[in-house]
Amino acid sequence: MNNHSFGFSIHATDGHARLGTLYTSNGIIDTPAFMPVGTSATVKAMTPESVESTGAQIILSNTYHLMLRPTAERIHALGGLHQFMNWHRPILTDSGGYQVMSLAKLRKISENGVIFQSHIDGSRHELTPERSINIQYLLGSDISMCFDECTPFPVDEYVARESMLLSMRWAKRSKEAFIQREGYGLFGIVQGGVYKSLREESCSKLLDIGFDGYAIGGLAVGEGQALMFKTLDVTNQFLSNDKPRYLMGVGKPPDIVGAVQRGVDMFDCVLPTRSGRNGQVFTPNGPMNLNNACHKDDSRPIDSECNCYTCAHYSRSYLNHLLKCKEILGAVLLTWHNLHFYQTLMKNLRKAIHEQTLTQFVEQFHLTYGVSEQNDTQA
Repeated sequence: MNNHSFGFSIHATDGHARLGTLYTSNGIIDTPAFMPVGTSATVKAMTPESVESTGAQIILSNTYHLMLRPTAERIHALGGLHQFMNWHRPILTDSGGYQVMSLAKLRKISENGVIFQSHIDGSRHELTPERSINIQYLLGSDISMCFDECTPFPVDEYVARESMLLSMRWAKRSKEAFIQREGYGLFGIVQGGVYKSLREESCSKLLDIGFDGYAIGGLAVGEGQALMFKTLDVTNQFLSNDKPRYLMGVGKPPDIVGAVQRGVDMFDCVLPTRSGRNGQVFTPNGPMNLNNACHKDDSRPIDSECNCYTCAHYSRSYLNHLLKCKEILGAVLLTWHNLHFYQTLMKNLRKAIHEQTLTQFVEQFHLTYGVSEQNDTQA
């Protein structure tokens, strides 16, 4: 399979975990993979070159934000999203469904789609499955996502089922609107809340439609790790083994490790970038807040074992100083370290699967990182 055909190959497994390669029009992605989030055609505080230097092979951008500004039509006229933002590796775009639910004002959901007011200027817009897929086509996304309704949590089973069935009808329309072309793929999104029967029904309907990959939606919305893992165990058994699986919006390093053990191949989350901008960094021993005064005289790097640009050149003392002075460079350097930490974690997970040592790796990870994080990683 060449780099210009869309497809997925599994090279090794360890338990339910899979080591694979995802092939797209703009290159390959080694899986399990973490996608830095570039909401508005930029990974905040980072150049594309610095993102690539961390080991990232794919980023995620946002349909909702880009349709509002600068508009998909403008990006298309300027050569597409890859050219526009100078990122020439794969890009996955979400469908906008989650942002319509979480950010937009005065939204009205119908069978056709969602009518909403922009959170930016109050302007009125309509997002349908067809329009969402068209926007992603104009952007030139290597991986497009079906338009769906993100089921809230907690929610009773009847409401969860009605929401899931609407998303499945939208999934069919998304597939029909998607323009098949070499190297580009469309993922369906499993919904159904935390209800096993609904997850099974959702998987069945999506498999009948047929997609290039399957995302697991509606998790990491407040249900907690134990329930998320239980729902993952339920969901993955109903998905085809030969297609990539993407857990949307996850997350914390222990969540990623546990999800990889359960057969998930792809992740995205704003956590490493948002945390970096707020002074929090990730280390093998867990999160660390560099705003704290204990770092102001500390000449050590964030992590003496880390070979990222930040740890190679800067001390905790200097980083603490940048944060206290609210200097932009602080956000740059901390984000750089965090993205490198996440990519290193993924690289180590891939190595462990290849060497059939995942169980030992996970045990050592929890021993070092701590199963229960006492720090607020959403800071």
